[in-house]
Amino acid sequence: MENYLKARGRIFDIQKYSIHDGPGIRTIVFLKGCALRCRWCCNPESQEFDIQTMMFEGKEKIMGRDVTVEELMPIILQDEFYYNRSGGGVTLSGGESLLQPNFAPHLLHACKDVGINTAIETTGFAKWEFIEKNLPYLDYVLMDIKHMNSAKHKEFTTQPNELILENARKIAESDVNLTIRVPVIPTFNATHEEIYDIAMFAASLPGVKRLHLLPYHRLGQGKYEGLNREYFLDGVELIPDDYMKQLLETAKKSGLECQIGG
Repeated sequence: MENYLKARGRIFDIQKYSIHDGPGIRTIVFLKGCALRCRWCCNPESQEFDIQTMMFEGKEKIMGRDVTVEELMPIILQDEFYYNRSGGGVTLSGGESLLQPNFAPHLLHACKDVGINTAIETTGFAKWEFIEKNLPYLDYVLMDIKHMNSAKHKEFTTQPNELILENARKIAESDVNLTIRVPVIPTFNATHEEIYDIAMFAASLPGVKRLHLLPYHRLGQGKYEGLNREYFLDGVELIPDDYMKQLLETAKKSGLECQIGG
């Protein structure tokens, strides 16, 4: 693209002062569109690329808007002081930012041009050619590995896992700083055996040192009602803290630096 600042993409939210989506204090830009339909997704409004209307606190709320890199950068730069003081920066989330290959890499490029640290949160479910476009402008990749069994992965997310596992290895081999995240979901992967298998796969990836276990929560459940959609994990209990700590000890058997949250 001749002028990447003119690149246009579709977002649905910008969250400032985050401390959970990469190092330091960060601004999170949430992009529209995802190929997965994870049953526990806390951002169901992110899944469709189309702009949607969602009922929120009794009022209609438009979810999604089109922006250019040039329009976003002044918002991002408002908190440059906090990035510099904390070692923070910008994280692209979603949805799945890799599925906007004509926008996400250009936004990351613009951030790097002004010295802002960059990260993405990703499912890894995208063509490698899309992923490759982002890598030169990324400091961190936070990637989900949800399950090692492809059939169960497809049952709970609508997609198999082969492409994801293949991309995880390719990203690791590209020397980017890769952290593996595991959303720990009751009825899906919250057993010692399943967590151990994921941790051992993560430990096999070149250069990967960190694994984060993310406990299941229901914070996005109300959004499903607002979108007139069914929440498939309705009634599923949260994971007790003591059991999460036990799963953490199982994950540590991989030799990785493991933590709950992050």
